[in-house]
Amino acid sequence: MPFNPFNEAPERSEKLFYDFKALYPESYLKDCADPFTKARVILMNGTEYEAVWFSHQFSRHCKNNDLRRELEFVRRSEQHQQKKIACLKPKDETVLETTIAYEQLAVELTAILAQREPDKHVKAALDFALLEDFDHLYRYADLLDMEHGIKAEKLVGGYTEITPGRPTIAHPRHPYDEIRKPVNFKKCAPITKLNVAIITAAEQQTMNYYMNQCAFYESDLGRRLYQEIALVEEQHVTQYGSLMDVGEGWLECWLNHEYTECYLYYSCWQDEKDKRIKKMWEQCLLMEITHLHIAAEALKRYGKKEWQQVIPDGNFPELLLFSPQPEYVRKVLANTVENTALREGYIDVNRLGADADFFAYQGVVISNDKLVPSHQVIRAHIDRAGSDYRAEKKPNPIPSLQSRVDDNVNLGRKRSK
Repeated sequence: MPFNPFNEAPERSEKLFYDFKALYPESYLKDCADPFTKARVILMNGTEYEAVWFSHQFSRHCKNNDLRRELEFVRRSEQHQQKKIACLKPKDETVLETTIAYEQLAVELTAILAQREPDKHVKAALDFALLEDFDHLYRYADLLDMEHGIKAEKLVGGYTEITPGRPTIAHPRHPYDEIRKPVNFKKCAPITKLNVAIITAAEQQTMNYYMNQCAFYESDLGRRLYQEIALVEEQHVTQYGSLMDVGEGWLECWLNHEYTECYLYYSCWQDEKDKRIKKMWEQCLLMEITHLHIAAEALKRYGKKEWQQVIPDGNFPELLLFSPQPEYVRKVLANTVENTALREGYIDVNRLGADADFFAYQGVVISNDKLVPSHQVIRAHIDRAGSDYRAEKKPNPIPSLQSRVDDNVNLGRKRSK
């Protein structure tokens, strides 16, 4: 039966906050929790982060103090949710182990969203960044094996392959090439609006995590790797954020944020196998339904619009359910590994003119191939172990990425044809 959060009764206001005992949950066991449980925790932590910071920006651009009080009321409740979800991560899970979970989420989430996305422009954006997050997983996994002797294949549960994607050295692009064409949320499919909101929040969370954690990592090589990949995540957040509808008002955006959160908590609740965490997703869903009703009432009072003018059909579309996507990732890798971005679209690097901004920017940022951290990690692993670290079900679909002793620094970056 379809689920429509607008048809559900809101909770009483006192149920929107936790006391300090309830705010600090029992963490999952890092060696026992399903990788997709960890992925949901990261996803919902990032979703709450996005909700909080959107609300702050709205408040800073709002002159009505009554509306700002309502924003702060909901924002405080969102903060309670975020703090509780964040502490599901156990104390003994290291920064790098958590990073593997971040990149697994990025790969699996992006692949799932891409396959259900009806808008060709949005799907192309998802497929493009997918190969870069896939390569990031490989680079971090090699660092984890080299410095801590931990095999990332155990952390990802065998769901996600660990093998090179589009080499990270090819990811730095001119800033002008990261902006995409905005989607019209009033005309697009409901699933498209959700996909754009979900992936923007998820990638933003990854960017923020790397921005903050790079200075805390214990080795210089690791610190530099986090720096490098944090810059790529900035590009991804810019790309996805530029897909958002620029014509929506603040109140409409608020309603869409709360609806997206309801959708995600409902999906997590339906998908979760851990009974204790499943119950938490249900509790958060009930809280978000209340937030949604508050936003809908604010839209009506201050914006003179009914919620149906923003979200015509409140019934949830296809739910976000996690499952391994190795064959889809391999397909995208085989077909688009040499793509780069060019203004609002994508192009095979072999078709770029010699004067393209991509090559000029690469020349500035990458003055020496041997000084790029993501590739220093692989060379260091090869020097110490005799080969790189991978967890493949079969050989990489790209012949030039199949070597275990030769790290490719030209693919997708230099013209080969």
